[in-house]
Amino acid sequence: MDLYTRNALECSEITTKNYSTSFSMGVRLLDPKFRPPIYAIYGFVRFADEIVDTFHDQDKARLLRTFREQTYEAIAGGMSTNPILHSYQWVVNTYHIDKSLIDAFLKSMEMDLEKKTFSLEEYQEYIYGSAEVVGLMCLRVFYAGQDEEYQRLLPAARKLGEAFQKVNFLRDMRSDQKERGRMYFPEVDFESFDQQAKDRIEKEIWEDFQGAFPGIKTLNKDARLGVYLAYRYYLELLKKIKSEPPENLQEYRFSVSNQKKLVLLAKAILRNKFDWM
Repeated sequence: MDLYTRNALECSEITTKNYSTSFSMGVRLLDPKFRPPIYAIYGFVRFADEIVDTFHDQDKARLLRTFREQTYEAIAGGMSTNPILHSYQWVVNTYHIDKSLIDAFLKSMEMDLEKKTFSLEEYQEYIYGSAEVVGLMCLRVFYAGQDEEYQRLLPAARKLGEAFQKVNFLRDMRSDQKERGRMYFPEVDFESFDQQAKDRIEKEIWEDFQGAFPGIKTLNKDARLGVYLAYRYYLELLKKIKSEPPENLQEYRFSVSNQKKLVLLAKAILRNKFDWM
């Protein structure tokens, strides 16, 4: 690997650590060979998400359009002067990430610019593009050249991404509505979000987690611990949200404490080591 590519990958690692301590913790538990490509995937999706969620005083549509064009130029040419895009093209070209996954992701980012409420079909499409395909990109890294294993684990990877995104929707409900005017859950109104709607959504997420867990258990050991920790972290976050009344989700953003994260980390290491999952 040349110096420029190594430097670009380090930029993606820094980006990941700056934006998400929890995700960074999970990546550090992966086999070292997986860390650079996973950091690169996160850096790419993080930058796209920043465009649509943060740059309120900019022309977001133009920025996202330029980002899309530069992404495909980087992949086609095997090079970008943007280190985040250069590291991402390296992953795409090295691990043969399917273009349809990238298309779906960028489509969901475009939906964030256009949509404020979602039908059931749009909700499912958005979750697939914004979360499930990211899990599938990571799965392709974990099982490079192993198409049979990739296909076997694909349904569970999609379910895990779906569960993660729905937990994010609940956690970020206040900021999504008040800062961006969005409500992702179909047929749910922010002002009348009640216990019945909350229970229904939480049940749906729990079923997604149940659908994902058998796949996590059978991941190769080089990848399993990091993915399992992320699973446990989000499951804990769901439990915390579940214990709160619906009106609190409209006022606060809930998280898992650093102390609890350390406890989850210790338990995950032990369970993974002794196959106690």
